[in-house]
Amino acid sequence: MKTRIFIIIILLLILGVLLTRNDERITDTLLNVVNPIKQNYKAFTQDIEDKGHSYLFQKESIEKLSKENRILRKRLLAQTHYIKQVKDIYKVLPRLSKLPYHNIALTSTISYVKLNSFSQIILTKPKGLKEKKIYGLMQDSVVAGIAQIKHNQLYGYLTSDPMCRFAVFVGDEHAPGIAMGLEKNQMIVKFIPKWHKIKEGDPVETSGLDNIFFQGLPVGIVTKVETQSAYKVAYIKTYADLYHPKVFFLITDARATLTENFDANATTFADICPKTPVVTAEQNLSVVPENVTAAENNATSPQLPEISSIPSRIDQTQEETVEPEIPAEAQTVEPKPKPVTKKIKRKKEVYRSLDLF
Repeated sequence: MKTRIFIIIILLLILGVLLTRNDERITDTLLNVVNPIKQNYKAFTQDIEDKGHSYLFQKESIEKLSKENRILRKRLLAQTHYIKQVKDIYKVLPRLSKLPYHNIALTSTISYVKLNSFSQIILTKPKGLKEKKIYGLMQDSVVAGIAQIKHNQLYGYLTSDPMCRFAVFVGDEHAPGIAMGLEKNQMIVKFIPKWHKIKEGDPVETSGLDNIFFQGLPVGIVTKVETQSAYKVAYIKTYADLYHPKVFFLITDARATLTENFDANATTFADICPKTPVVTAEQNLSVVPENVTAAENNATSPQLPEISSIPSRIDQTQEETVEPEIPAEAQTVEPKPKPVTKKIKRKKEVYRSLDLF
C-alpha cells in the first residue's frame, strides 16, 4: 500500500517537472490526451442538462395544453348547446307572429324534476314573474301545461300531471268544465253540466275564464264520455308532445285588454259625432195640411240645429203631400190665354139670339 502511494507521488512529481519545462512536444501530447476527455465530459454534461430542460419544458407544455383543452371543450359544449337552443327558438318564432307577443315570453326546459317522471320540468325563468301566480304554457299553438314559481325556480306541470288544471270548453255548445292531468297524453274534464250534449271526437279548447290561457287554444279531442251523479266527465287526448319539451310560450298576462280602461268620452267617435237633440217621430214625420203652403210650414215649424254631414233642410213628404216649391229664381213664367175674350164672344152670341125673336 505504501509502495503504491510512493509510486503515485513520484509520477506526479515527474508530471509536474515536465509541465514546468514548457516543452511543446510534451504539451501537445498532454493536450491530445486531455482534450478528448474534456470534450466528451462536456458533451455528456450538456446532454444531461438538455434532457433535464426538455423534460421540464414538456411537463409545463403538457399541463398548459391540457388546461387549454379543457377550456376549449367547455366552450365547444356551450356553443353546441347554444346552437341547439337557437334552432329550437327559430322553429317557434314564425308561430309567435300569430300570437299577442306583448303578453308572451319564451322559456326552455332545463331538466326534469324527477328522473322517473316526464310530467314535471324546471324551466328558465323570464323576468317580471310573480310568486303564487299560475302561468300558461303553450307548445307551438296548443296547450302544453301550466307553470308556477316555487323557491325561486320556475316549475312546469305538463298536461299529463295531476297538478295541471285549467278551465275549458267542450264541443260545439261550449260546455264548461275543468281539465285535469291524468296520464301520458290524457286529461279528464270534470264538472260538465249534464244537460250539455257532448260526444266522442268533440274538440276541447281553453275558455280563458281562469286568467291562465287565452280563449280558444286547442287542448285535445274527446275520446270517452261518462255521466256521474251530478255532472258529466269527458276523457280527452291532448295535442301536446310531452316527450320533447324544448321551448315553450309562457303566457304572462291572459286578460282581455281590448276593453280595459275603456272611456267612451275619450274616443275619437265622440269627438267627431257630437250629441244631437232627440227628435220624436211626430215632429219629424208630421203631415203638412193642404191649405198651408210649404213656406208657411217652414216658418212655423221649429228649426233643428245643423249637424255635420247632414243637410240643413230636410223635407219628408207623404203620398198626399205636394212637392216642395221651386225657388223663385228657377221659375219660368208661361203665358196663359185670357178667358175674358171668350166671355165677351159668348155674350154677343146671346144678344144675337135675342134679336131674332
